[in-house]
Amino acid sequence: MNMRGWRSVGLVAAGALLTTSCGLAAAIHAADLPQGRLVGTWTSEGGTSLTYSTDHTFTGTGFDRVKAMADCAHPESLSSGRWAFYARPKGEDFAAPDEAATHGSALGLSFPGNPGCRVYVHLYGNFGDTDDPSMCPTDDADAGCPWDGYLKHDDPAPRS
Repeated sequence: MNMRGWRSVGLVAAGALLTTSCGLAAAIHAADLPQGRLVGTWTSEGGTSLTYSTDHTFTGTGFDRVKAMADCAHPESLSSGRWAFYARPKGEDFAAPDEAATHGSALGLSFPGNPGCRVYVHLYGNFGDTDDPSMCPTDDADAGCPWDGYLKHDDPAPRS
């Protein structure tokens, strides 16, 4: 095979590797949290705060600093809404927010006062570690958040 042929093979292989690895990054670092571990206040260094309650409501501040909410109308005025873990109903190919789900690695946030504003939140852990997870409101779980956009639980679980 000539040099041009090897170069083409190399480019195709590199593209396949990058596509596969990027698709796996969020899955490898996903933290599957139970509802009890999610409840409480999470804050970011960038000034965003979210407090989740067991009744699937949340309150928050600093939503205008969240890049994933840029398409929401007036994110600076948002302060509360509903949350649900993403779950895959039996027989369905795609997951969707489901308030009956009791655990998950992703959340959907909705704002009753702004029905067009829905935010995807990915839950991260170091290879699934749930002792000290973080969360990222994001459009792309593989891309993550800006360094000051990750939210950490204000009361992390005790280490065993």
